[in-house]
Amino acid sequence: MWFDTFKKFECTSESPSGLGTTYYVEEKVPGPLRKINFKAVSWDVDKLLVLSMTSGKNVNSYEIRWQLEENQSGTNFYFKEEVGMPFGPIGKMLGRIGQPTADKMVANMLYKLKELSELSENHKTIYS
Repeated sequence: MWFDTFKKFECTSESPSGLGTTYYVEEKVPGPLRKINFKAVSWDVDKLLVLSMTSGKNVNSYEIRWQLEENQSGTNFYFKEEVGMPFGPIGKMLGRIGQPTADKMVANMLYKLKELSELSENHKTIYS
């Protein structure tokens, strides 16, 4: 999986896609394992997915936004996450200290996603 901090990603609702779909995620980043329940609060097929935390352990709040936007030469992918750290002021301080590590992890994930999309595109070109 390109989003390699997610060690477990399971659909917990009847429908596996669409607005309101729920997911259980275990995410391993520096610190304790995060156990999070998300709900799709925005869903536009092939364009946008926003997951918002409904409950969780080792994090106060969490929202992830994945957006695709077509352009003349292909598709741009936009990624944004907002994480509310636990432990009050100490958590905020730890979040600032850990931000450079988080930035590197995201850059690595985006690189993996780019490689996967290029492999997929080459596969289509060769075998279509």
